Amino acid sequence: MSTNQMKAIIVAVGSVLSSMLGTLYIPVLLMIACNIIDYATGLMAAPNRKVGISSYKGMRGICKKVSMWLLVVVGAIIDQLLKYASEMFRIALPFSFLIACVVAIWIICNELISILENMVDIGVNIPDFLMPLVKHIRSQIDGVAENISKSGENIPESGENVSAN
Repeated sequence: MSTNQMKAIIVAVGSVLSSMLGTLYIPVLLMIACNIIDYATGLMAAPNRKVGISSYKGMRGICKKVSMWLLVVVGAIIDQLLKYASEMFRIALPFSFLIACVVAIWIICNELISILENMVDIGVNIPDFLMPLVKHIRSQIDGVAENISKSGENIPESGENVSAN
């Protein structure tokens, strides 16, 4: 396969994903990049930790990363349910993929913290401001998620009696 063919395939796949995911495209790409970097730095840091490397732990780590992707899919499903429900009541929502984006950004922040911890274990000096900065971003995302959660408090849980009787 030539370089031009490889470039064409990459551009085609990227274009299809971009058109499918819309605003979720960049967070998903960043999340996958962080997953890969975290896994690689975790492997590099393992000899400097007491636990070491095993195939079980490696497979568990991969399953955890795939589960993170599925968590974003769950967020996207919730977004689609919100979109459908709002259309039923003729309410225009000013966003698409809000929940999925918040989930992806939260995962990215956690992965960045893990990457920085791995780097410290490897022996890399990281700037003093970096870890607090990422933790601050994560706390801001937690605040957004809490606000979303509070706005949904009036939504009855499944199995809750919603009748006025």
